[in-house]
Amino acid sequence: MDDKEFFQAVADRAGLSREEAADLTRATLETLARRLSDGEARDLALELPERLRDSFERGRGEMEIFDADELIRKVSERTGLTRSETGRGVRAALVALQGAISQKEFEHAMSQLGKGYAQLVESAAG
Repeated sequence: MDDKEFFQAVADRAGLSREEAADLTRATLETLARRLSDGEARDLALELPERLRDSFERGRGEMEIFDADELIRKVSERTGLTRSETGRGVRAALVALQGAISQKEFEHAMSQLGKGYAQLVESAAG
């Protein structure tokens, strides 16, 4: 899956324009990178298409702890989308991420992120 396919998948699932989905995806990946350990962020980034990897790499740094609701709040602030739009978009981006990387790597990331993040994926996949 390349970045354009990724953005389109997010747009279709979240009911956003492709431009909104691209902005939201970049913001989601950058914010998620801050939530993961440096090693996990590096491993996950290696499996992403190059342009998405760049977004993920921009977010890497010292690990921050925040829950799934805070992820949505942070992404909403960065994109200017409503909380509802952002919630749908973050869920869609996580499902697209699951499809873009190996199941093993996705499970490693989810184990670090915690139950709230897994619930976002489950609610979007259903």
